[in-house]
Amino acid sequence: MSIFSGFESIVKEHCPLANYTKYGLGGAADYLVAPQSIQQLQEIMKRCQENNLSVRVLGFGSNLLISDEGVKGVVIRLENPSFCQSKFEQTTLTAGAGANLNNLVLESVRKGLGGLESLTGIPGSIGGAARMNAGGRFGDIGSVIQSVTVMDAQGTVFEKAKPELIFDYRATNITAKVILGAVIELTESDPDTLLHMVKEVWIYKKNTQPLDAHNAGCIFKNPRGLSAGALIDRAGLKGTQIGGAVISEKHANFIIAEKGCKSSDIRQLIDLIRTKVRDKFDVTLELEIEIW
Repeated sequence: MSIFSGFESIVKEHCPLANYTKYGLGGAADYLVAPQSIQQLQEIMKRCQENNLSVRVLGFGSNLLISDEGVKGVVIRLENPSFCQSKFEQTTLTAGAGANLNNLVLESVRKGLGGLESLTGIPGSIGGAARMNAGGRFGDIGSVIQSVTVMDAQGTVFEKAKPELIFDYRATNITAKVILGAVIELTESDPDTLLHMVKEVWIYKKNTQPLDAHNAGCIFKNPRGLSAGALIDRAGLKGTQIGGAVISEKHANFIIAEKGCKSSDIRQLIDLIRTKVRDKFDVTLELEIEIW
């Protein structure tokens, strides 16, 4: 019997993943699964557990580099509408893991609810944003998330709430395999003021980041008290190219994938950056993007 017998309609074998990421690169997953309900997801998780298959969850692929060789095991996408619902009740937003962060930023601003406007222009899903505590110089999502609903490797669903739920710089203490959704507490604000903030953040990003090129956002976390981009720039690496991968002239912490680029080109450039920055400044840069 097949591992996923009975679930053929939601399981793709040897499925290319490149089109599911912002980089548009990478090989295939052994299995790509798009469950239509929590019950289906629970059964998928149990079967993965029983067959010792590794499980990864793929959101919008906005801070992800998939290797040219692809991904072993199971990749889950919570793209079904049942995982993408969002609901506003007074100042509380309850959003499914698959909900679009950018859409919710704009919707909350229109409703005069503040707290998400600092995340303007950050592509991704609520689940992915919560997992990495997405944010930037203007703020992060962890400051407004009150709780998350998660599922462990056995398929058990439970809630993790503050103060047990802890957000750090581009990190959380969420260890469960799957984030199903989040409860976000916003504050009543003037819509015009919020819209002005959205425009300010967007203009800043447009002027300082290569938004119109294939990239996965910042490659490295900022070391404490330092700027990764500034260190890379000071190491003389802006514009450096390996294969189809090039360090952005606009922001040195972005690696752009040009035509013909392979994931291995980006990985080589990452290694080069780390080596040069470590040799010149005695600083070891830590990845912000995920590499599968």
